[in-house]
Amino acid sequence: MPMAADDIADMIRAAIPDAQVEITDLAGDGDHYAARVVSESFRGLSRVAQQRAVYAALGGRMGGVLHALQLTTAVPN
Repeated sequence: MPMAADDIADMIRAAIPDAQVEITDLAGDGDHYAARVVSESFRGLSRVAQQRAVYAALGGRMGGVLHALQLTTAVPN
């Protein structure tokens, strides 16, 4: 069963409370998403560390109920 975009955003915000999260359903199938996550907590972290923080927030759902996630992370301007 695919994961809802709102559920993905909620999980990320629960783990990274200051995150601004935008989720886009890339294929219209509820299974292939793009996420843009902006957080002050990413400041000073490498891009890899930022993305690991987001994947950790998803609690191991990548590759299971969440099939594909194109991830972009950033710090606020």
